[in-house]
Amino acid sequence: MICRMEPAPADVLSDHLIGLPLPWITGNNVGLGGLSKVHAEDFFVEEIPAYAPGESGEFLYLWIEKRELSAEQLVSHLARCLKIAHQDVGTAGMKDRQAVTRQMVSVPARCLPLAESFAHEQIRILEIHRHRHKLRAGHLKGNRFSILLRDVAPNSQELARSIGDQLSKTGVPNFFGDQRFGRDAETLKLGLALLQGTKSPGSIPRARRKFLLRLALSAVQSALFNRALVERMSDGLVWQVLAGDVMQVVASGGPFVVVDPAIEQQRFDAREIVISGPLFGPKMKQPADEVARRESRLLVAAGIPPEAFERYSKLTPGTRRPYLVWPEGLAISSEPAGIRLEFSLPSGCYATIVLREFQKTS
Repeated sequence: MICRMEPAPADVLSDHLIGLPLPWITGNNVGLGGLSKVHAEDFFVEEIPAYAPGESGEFLYLWIEKRELSAEQLVSHLARCLKIAHQDVGTAGMKDRQAVTRQMVSVPARCLPLAESFAHEQIRILEIHRHRHKLRAGHLKGNRFSILLRDVAPNSQELARSIGDQLSKTGVPNFFGDQRFGRDAETLKLGLALLQGTKSPGSIPRARRKFLLRLALSAVQSALFNRALVERMSDGLVWQVLAGDVMQVVASGGPFVVVDPAIEQQRFDAREIVISGPLFGPKMKQPADEVARRESRLLVAAGIPPEAFERYSKLTPGTRRPYLVWPEGLAISSEPAGIRLEFSLPSGCYATIVLREFQKTS
């Protein structure tokens, strides 16, 4: 007789995935403490588009500024004010709610009269362009950040420069931020239940189904990646290239599997390539050898069968993500209210992973 083990409930598995504190790569440095996002203006984000819009086409590209609005609220407000369906609004990436952010948004060209007369207390349309194609998720190079930390330690500028110097050498662990998992990890729990089969897409209210389904499934991918990175750091392997690792070429993003670790270690040290971790899905580049066994153990521990992602293959195709990222143009300055940090990150990377290294708060 074969006994089948019932999968652990989603809330238990979510605690397993994100219950461990994320380590700091600058753990030997004293942090600044302080507070971020006291006011929306303290956290400014500007999208770096992947390409410049043209001046002709069937779509409007709106360069907008939003204040204290979530990505979902932005889409809802634009759809209502421009009298279009939610799915007609195209964005390249989701931006923080408690912030002032600038980003490109696409809408059908027929919205031009309403866009020109648009008025909203939390959204400003700064520029209007045309383009041939709708803006899709991921169509951005990255984001520029300007962040003010208030109520920091007395010698904060000296502490910040020391941390900044170390990060320029070590890189920053490319964790997904807590906002990815939802309040009380509710988004992550929903994703786990969907992959386990204990919930179906039909259990999500129709009005939010498309948005929440993608978000919940990607939350699971993100939590598994974070867990893989925590284990890699705990084992002292975050800077060590292993046989079977999937590397990404920095210039092109192209992945390949390591055969000769000694050769690839030199290229990693020169920052020509980076070690990548898993965003599970049927199209993900598979590692080999011990690295493959490490990643397989993640799925087993989370109670997720590998084929689960295939059921949602259009939403979870799978890819690789660098374990480390180096902020570009990192600048540190002192202001009467605190310390300002300015830097750029590639698309998909979170400013909070940089802030936590400087602040050293939970």
